[in-house]
Amino acid sequence: MVINKHKHGGDIYSQEVKMDYSANINPLGMPKAVVQAAYEGILNSANYPDIYCGKLREALSSQEGIEKDHIICGNGAAELIFSLSAAIKPKKALLAAPGFAEYEQALRVNGCEVVYYLLSEEQGFELQEDYLEAITPDLDLLFLCVPNNPTGLTCPKNFLDQILEKCRICGVWMIVDECFNDFLDDAAAYTMKKEIASNDHLFILKAFTKLYAMAGLRLGYGFCSNQALLEKMTETVQPWNVSIPAQMAGTAALREVGFVENSKALIREERQYLSFKLKELGFKVYDSSANFLFFYGQENLAQECKKLGVLIRDCSNYYGLKAGYFRIAVRTHKENEELIGIMQEIVNTQN
Repeated sequence: MVINKHKHGGDIYSQEVKMDYSANINPLGMPKAVVQAAYEGILNSANYPDIYCGKLREALSSQEGIEKDHIICGNGAAELIFSLSAAIKPKKALLAAPGFAEYEQALRVNGCEVVYYLLSEEQGFELQEDYLEAITPDLDLLFLCVPNNPTGLTCPKNFLDQILEKCRICGVWMIVDECFNDFLDDAAAYTMKKEIASNDHLFILKAFTKLYAMAGLRLGYGFCSNQALLEKMTETVQPWNVSIPAQMAGTAALREVGFVENSKALIREERQYLSFKLKELGFKVYDSSANFLFFYGQENLAQECKKLGVLIRDCSNYYGLKAGYFRIAVRTHKENEELIGIMQEIVNTQN
């Protein structure tokens, strides 16, 4: 039996791939110390994992400035999205579109009605002031991704504070996905972490997936001061859901301060290079602040790239987007030069 799943980037298994630009993973790969920690975790895997992720949560508490009791870990951020929905059991939820597909999937599998706030192409897919009007008392929760996937656009902190206050007034859960926050030049200016302790209807999602290139290890985490919700979330997933290799790798990753700074510097420089080159090819490029770029080009670009062994993310299956929108990861300069050369060849052939 073939099980249908939402289309994502990173499908390197169903075809031969030379370069994968469809998944937004740190181009520097997993740090050596993290690989070693994961290996040591494998050697210890005759034991059950710590069901409470104690050492990992302590390390996260120290790194993120969040109380240990306000931290929950999961088998990737995706598991937390599904366990959130299962724990809250919302009847009606608000999603900004285009946005990450897992929000809708997790909501609908729990029988939730989904309503959309459409991010306008004419306004550059940026969240507008009238979003506040879409937050009404009949909602149970909303998801916001900052920076957004697939656009890479951020939202000013003062506007996020206004959204949080409107959610408080209306009794709506505010779920903020900050999985790409650590790639920002000024991550602290956009995070909602300081609001966690005083707002028990706020939940922040994060993951080791992108920044530390740990997609295959599956490790996500969340912040929330509502203990009743955290307890309910743990009831919705199987015990030992976070493996020993993942817990040990995550704890080691948090010590890689230099690696993070080097990664951000590389991505900042290469994002500018890619943006400039894509514009030279005649594509409309949006001002992403994350480790990927969102742009509009010729409709068959993904198919043509795939023929040449290159995967890019066709975004036409995102709600609110049409054919011709794409997302590409920011990778090393050598890879980026090769990608641009391939795209130039495609453009020249089409013209």
